[in-house]
Amino acid sequence: MIQQDNALSAAMTEKNHRKRALPDESPLVMNRHEVSEAGHRLNSSQQTMWFRLRTFVAQLFVFMVTAGLSTYGIREMYLVLNTNNITNLQIVFLVLFSINFLWVAFAFSQALLGFLLHLKPRLVKESEIDPSFKTAILLPIYNEDPLRIRATIEAMSADLIATAPGKYAFFILSDTNRANAWIAEEATFLALINKYQPECPVYYRRRHQNSERKAGNIGDWVQRWGGDYEAMIVLDADSIMSAKSMVTLSRRLAAAPGVGLIQTLPTLVFANTLYSRLQQFANQCFGPIYAAGLSAWHGLSSNFWGHNAIIRTRAFAESCHLPILPGKAPFGGHVLSHDFIEAALLRRAGWGVRFDTDIEASFEEAPPSLLDVMIRDRRWCQGNLQHSAFMFARGFSLPTRLHLLSGVMSYLSAIFWLALIMVGLAIAVQAAFIRPEYFANPSLFPTWPVFDSERALSLFVVSMAIVLAPKAFGWFAAMINIPRCLRFGGPILLTLSTLFEMVMSALYAPILMVSQFGVVLSIFRGKDSGWMPQSRDDGALSWIPVMRAHLGHTVFGVVLALTAMLLSKELFYWLLPITIGLMLSIPLSWLSGGARRTKWIKTIGLLRAPEEKKPVHILVELKANLAKMTHLQHMHPFSRLVNNPQLFTWHLAQLPDLDEQKPLFYAPRIIAEWKLEHAESLSQLESWLEPAEVIALLSKADYLQKLQTIGK
Repeated sequence: MIQQDNALSAAMTEKNHRKRALPDESPLVMNRHEVSEAGHRLNSSQQTMWFRLRTFVAQLFVFMVTAGLSTYGIREMYLVLNTNNITNLQIVFLVLFSINFLWVAFAFSQALLGFLLHLKPRLVKESEIDPSFKTAILLPIYNEDPLRIRATIEAMSADLIATAPGKYAFFILSDTNRANAWIAEEATFLALINKYQPECPVYYRRRHQNSERKAGNIGDWVQRWGGDYEAMIVLDADSIMSAKSMVTLSRRLAAAPGVGLIQTLPTLVFANTLYSRLQQFANQCFGPIYAAGLSAWHGLSSNFWGHNAIIRTRAFAESCHLPILPGKAPFGGHVLSHDFIEAALLRRAGWGVRFDTDIEASFEEAPPSLLDVMIRDRRWCQGNLQHSAFMFARGFSLPTRLHLLSGVMSYLSAIFWLALIMVGLAIAVQAAFIRPEYFANPSLFPTWPVFDSERALSLFVVSMAIVLAPKAFGWFAAMINIPRCLRFGGPILLTLSTLFEMVMSALYAPILMVSQFGVVLSIFRGKDSGWMPQSRDDGALSWIPVMRAHLGHTVFGVVLALTAMLLSKELFYWLLPITIGLMLSIPLSWLSGGARRTKWIKTIGLLRAPEEKKPVHILVELKANLAKMTHLQHMHPFSRLVNNPQLFTWHLAQLPDLDEQKPLFYAPRIIAEWKLEHAESLSQLESWLEPAEVIALLSKADYLQKLQTIGK
């Protein structure tokens, strides 16, 4: 066995410490919080009378429209069902309809508010002053493509050096736990970091124990370096922002000392598949309408989406060390969807949380296919359902509770919608096959399901109008803004794209509904989602995995359609908008991914987004940087290190100090140590080792020295 030479390792650590890709530490204390704690009022000096009045009017508007529409819809459905004597099954149907209609009305009221605000010019701009502080730009990554990260940083840092030199610094915060990805990161970032530019330095840190996932990754940075940076801009691996946008965020945070977080509205870009282009078009055409409404009624109690936002570092340190929920996963343990809760904790501590929708050039990318969205939903659903533990906890404001409810309902609504469909089908079966008991009760009339068909049709038309109105609002707002309309391809292409998006989203919606229904059930059965990296390719899959994923959806759609046909043709046509998407789920999912499969859509200009016609400078620079990148040759991480002495030395310098090492007993390390001792060549060792054992050897300086010896 290899003897542990702590003195040698300590000397190597001291020698390489100056090569660390990190600045000196400046720690901040983060005390963990409880689910229920006392709340604090917002700083009144941050809210002018006009701001408070504007927020109150917006909140009143949303409440009145939601209440008015809900009252109308629920009353009409009651009258539809109660033409004779309402049955127990119809009561269940009415309750489910009421929940769903209330939620749709709430979404409509926010979109209507945003539409009305969009029709008027923006009269009030947020205050800005030059910040006296430095801002850190954090890029948490987890088994991502390092070339994309490097290209992004190079584009943004060049922009920042030209715009605000000396005011920003990048921190690449890696939670990567795959050996190949880890060494590929170091090989890719080595030149970028060693290029050290004091006007905008780039630092790199990989955590060797990625506890609490992304929230823990950010928290680790705050506790080690947060003291030197009054603000931090948090990005995702696929995010990019212009220097102007980041400087605007810093200036606005400096001008609002009571605000702890400012969220931007990220724009989806670089979509090259059918599904991602549908999301991109909807985001750029309809998204600003929703966002304007949300921003108006949120006031200083808005939300955090986890990226493309600036946060006051000390406020985050004081407020946002997340509680650990009691019990086991999926409902207990660490909070997965940390962003909503971090915004809630900031607001509870008295810090304002703002949503500034007017900051442009804030971008991210969309999942490439339907299956990628379904996989992401599994993780998001578990995290959002965990929020139920906070909804009625002490200290949170009403808008915060509504944010948490929105997150929970974004997945529970699938349960309610599917239940509504199945109960409606059961009522139809009851009407068709169950003979009414005329003399069961002392009444002149039997108790059986009877509907007011004319009123039902009117209610259906109103319901569809409420659902589709936000898309119409987005279309109209783009049509009357001539420059923006032309960037969508002109009025004809904009109209065709809107109609096409409506049809395709209607086809995909029932597939997602049934998929989310299954996800919610699996979570209630106690299954944990785990933590998988997000797909960044074009999502192209062959027919076999697509069929495997959607066979159940197809069978369910066929059974539902046949059942409806057997009952009545009217019911069959009534359910067709749901069943057709399910029956076609396999080809629809196959078409959703793969850039080549729907290339014709981009060719004819359908679903064109403004950033495609005239991209901003930062996106042009990113694409140019990506085009210049040389892809790393596929190689085992040991061979990559041994064949590159500079990388080998730099890798040693990034390893943690001795007192940060794993405990003495760690099974993969013990086994890897034995294999390293007995291997006769590097290739033999590489073939022997399991993934965890490779990580163990890469994490110890003395093992690496031995590795270098057998590699020669």
